[in-house]
Amino acid sequence: MKRRDFVRTSLATIAAGAVAGSSEAASRGQAAGEPFTCDFAPHFGMFREHTGEDVVAQLEFMADQGFRSLEDNGMKGRSVADQERIANEMTRLGMRMGVFVAHTIYWNEPNLASGDAEHRAEFLREVEESVEVAKRVNARWMTVVPGHEDLRQSPEFQLAHVVETLKQASAILEPHGLVMVLEPLNPRSHPGLFLKRIPQAYVICKAVDSPACKILNDLFHQQITEGNLIPNLDDAWDEIDYIQIGDNPGRKEPTTGEINYANVFQHIRDKGFTGIYGMEHGNSREGREGERAVIDAYRSVDARG
Repeated sequence: MKRRDFVRTSLATIAAGAVAGSSEAASRGQAAGEPFTCDFAPHFGMFREHTGEDVVAQLEFMADQGFRSLEDNGMKGRSVADQERIANEMTRLGMRMGVFVAHTIYWNEPNLASGDAEHRAEFLREVEESVEVAKRVNARWMTVVPGHEDLRQSPEFQLAHVVETLKQASAILEPHGLVMVLEPLNPRSHPGLFLKRIPQAYVICKAVDSPACKILNDLFHQQITEGNLIPNLDDAWDEIDYIQIGDNPGRKEPTTGEINYANVFQHIRDKGFTGIYGMEHGNSREGREGERAVIDAYRSVDARG
C-alpha cells in the first residue's frame, strides 16, 4: 500500500492516539490527516513533543497531519549535509520549501537604508550565497528585511538607497527564478526598522520592477501596524507573493487572538492564491496537547475548496 493511501485510510494511526480534528473542521468536510486546502507551512520545533528533534521525523509528522510545506528561517545556517537531508525527505514526501532568511538582518543599525557601499556589497554577497542554498533545498522564496532606518538621512534618500540595492539583488536572483520577499515588521515589536508597512513595501517593489522582488505579508505584523487586513491585501495584491501567520496579541496560532483568520484565508483563497502560508508563530499551550491544538486550530480556519 502506498504511504499516502495508508495515511488516508488509517486516521487513528496518523493522529498518534490523539483526538481527531475539531467538530468545526469536520463540518468543513476535512478529516484529520487530509491535506489542508491552504498550503500551511509549519516550522521545525512546532511539533517536537510528538516527534523529538530529528528533522526527518518532524517532516513525516507534518506530512501525516496534512501539511504540504515547510518554513525554516534558519535554513541558511544549517550544514550542507542537513540541508540536503531535509531536501531529500521533502522531495520524498512531496512537500514544498517556504522561506528562509537570505541575509544578516541589522536590527539596531542602518545597512541598506544608509547607502553604505560596504553594507551593500555584504548584502549582495549574502544573496548570492542564498542562491546556492535555494537550489540545494528546492526553495523559491527568501526573506529580506532591509534593516534599521538611518536617522541621519531623509526617508526619501533612504528609500532610494534601498531600491538601488534591491535592483542589484534582483539581477542576481532573476536568472534562477528566485524571489526575495520583503517583510514589513511592526514598530511595536521591532522599533526603528526601515520597512514597516505594506504600502511602503508596495512602492519599493514597483520601483524595483522585478519578478524577483515581491512582498511577504505577515498578517500578525500588519494587524498591529495597519489592520484593515483584507482591503490592504487587495490593494497590494499584485506584489504579494508570500503570506505569514500569527494571531494578535501573542503571536500564537489562529483562534487565540483577534484576527478572523477563517475569513482572511477564505478571501486569499478566493483570489486564487496558490502560494505558501508560513506558520511563523509559537504554540499557545505546551506539550502534545498544545501541538494538537495548533493542528485543530488550522483545521477550523482552513479555507473551503
